[in-house]
Amino acid sequence: MAVSPARAAVAAPGAESDATDTGTLGARPPMGWNSWNTFGCNINEKLIREAADSLVSSGMAKAGYQYVNIDDCWAEKDRDPVTGQYVPSRTRFPSGIKALADYVHAKGLKLGIYTSAGTLTCAKTMPGSLGHEDLDARTFASWDVDLLKYDNCNNQGVPAKDRYQAMGDALRKSGRDILYSICEWGANDPWLWGKSVGGQMWRTTGDINASWGSVMSILDQQAALSPYSGPGGWNDPDMLEVGNPGLTVAESRAHMSLWSLLNAPLIAGNDVRSMPAWVRTMLTDPDVLAVDQDWGGRQGMRIRDDGDQEVWSKPMSDGSVAVVLLNRGAAAQTISTSAAELKLPEAKAYTVRDLWANTEAASNGAIRAQVGSHDAVMLRITPGTTTALPPLVTVVVQPSAPYVEDNAPVKVQVKVYNDGTSSIDGVRVDLTAPETWTAKPAGSTRIASIRAGQIGSATWSVSADRPDAGPVDLGASASWLWRRNAYSDGGAGRFVVATRPPAGESNLSDLTLLSSQNGWGPVERDQSNGEAGAGDGNPLTIAGVQYAKGFGTHAPSSIDFFLGSHCSRLTVTAGIDDEVGDQGRAGFEIRGDDAVLASTEATGAGPAVPLTVDLTGVQHLELRTTNVDGPNFDHTDWAQPKITCA
Repeated sequence: MAVSPARAAVAAPGAESDATDTGTLGARPPMGWNSWNTFGCNINEKLIREAADSLVSSGMAKAGYQYVNIDDCWAEKDRDPVTGQYVPSRTRFPSGIKALADYVHAKGLKLGIYTSAGTLTCAKTMPGSLGHEDLDARTFASWDVDLLKYDNCNNQGVPAKDRYQAMGDALRKSGRDILYSICEWGANDPWLWGKSVGGQMWRTTGDINASWGSVMSILDQQAALSPYSGPGGWNDPDMLEVGNPGLTVAESRAHMSLWSLLNAPLIAGNDVRSMPAWVRTMLTDPDVLAVDQDWGGRQGMRIRDDGDQEVWSKPMSDGSVAVVLLNRGAAAQTISTSAAELKLPEAKAYTVRDLWANTEAASNGAIRAQVGSHDAVMLRITPGTTTALPPLVTVVVQPSAPYVEDNAPVKVQVKVYNDGTSSIDGVRVDLTAPETWTAKPAGSTRIASIRAGQIGSATWSVSADRPDAGPVDLGASASWLWRRNAYSDGGAGRFVVATRPPAGESNLSDLTLLSSQNGWGPVERDQSNGEAGAGDGNPLTIAGVQYAKGFGTHAPSSIDFFLGSHCSRLTVTAGIDDEVGDQGRAGFEIRGDDAVLASTEATGAGPAVPLTVDLTGVQHLELRTTNVDGPNFDHTDWAQPKITCA
């Protein structure tokens, strides 16, 4: 989206009012900070005080982050032998929790605490609250605690609803308003009963981690849950990993955009004491937070899934619609939608506000933006516009083919879409290629005018004498005039110089990958996914049988290969690796040119599943694994994958 460089940011529509803000617990999605994602058990009262200080000094508190939450490991392992109460750790919290609550409250913030609906907490360093609900709720109230995160570990098989009902009743009787965060991991559909047992938020998934695969896996589990969220009770897809090692800036932006569209509780999990400016800016963006805090009658939902490109939308209370255009893929893509698809009322024009860029443009109803790899564009679309807004313009780079095998020139078009309501004039277009490549125009690169709703284009021939295998990233720029003011925008595109697979039968794990994505750590060649990082896996083992060749992955994952229609057959064995025992459950798909050629499902300790597919005519091969019931323990193996090519 292009706008005048001089255009100033304007307030998001409807950001100042929300009829649902009744002052009751959970009227809006809670916002705050939690110690676990960054610090785990390495916590103490000094850290919690410093976190509270930083929420204030960074502007996060002013932006709405009010809960300072102590997670697991804050108490002694044994209760007080006389009273039965929790005893705060004498070494890490020597002043006690009440003194910490007083400190946090003096900052204008609220204090949260943690325990589990079991006999021990998840870290097994302190007792849980099973059978002690009334005592513990009274204790938390006497310490002036404002939030309880109630986990699900060591639960002794007691039905989940009974355990969470017991604590909900205890909190209600405690004499203090304590926000109840049900951390049941979505194991027993808490969205169906969480509010009835007193919860104001309930976890819908297992734990998040700072990886793109984890964020996307959790996102997929939210797609059907929008009817179960609203004022007083919110779906919780787990804490924010924004700013934590493992996510890029782009991935963090997509994460923040989607969680805000989902009306998720925004509980930061980074080290707020030392975060860089971009993290602070991302966490406190007023337009994005306004989407999260506004209740327009429904949580955000996915309205279109085109594989790696998705469109998510959320109705806003002022009649506008918030939109996230998500690109899961490895290269920049142009993603489009329309006012009609977003179910906006018919209008002559629409105002399109880019919430991260703080820009506005006028649209005729077509909505389009270029979205980087593992990134998202977040928009707010409002019926009606003013004549002062420039047209919505998008620059798109379109190679003639996604893959090339030799040094033949590649035709590349640069298209300029004018989705506005008035013409743009004096358009100039340019294309840049990597240093070893040459881009030669195949005609004029100037366009006199592009009318509203029309497309202008220019073409280049891109070539190299001895191209190296791999992606070739292209950049385009366009400039134009609108009402005598100068505007500009850019775009990006990619094609891949691919290596032809060898003739005969080969082990797929010996071939060059086009790309790979993995839910935890890297994709491993000829070993299992392991636990910590690259090269830490075990021999690939399914149902007691070891395999010398293959890939160890963690769902959700994908591994991509170029075949160029040269191959005829693939055989592979799929299954959950024995290193996770009888845990884990995942789906396996073999895709050719985006069509599913074969699929199966496997569980921990289950049998290996042999798959054979015909690859005749297939250009692009993908091995994909997906989560079935959450991402935990999904160590997926593609064992002994053999491919036959001409």
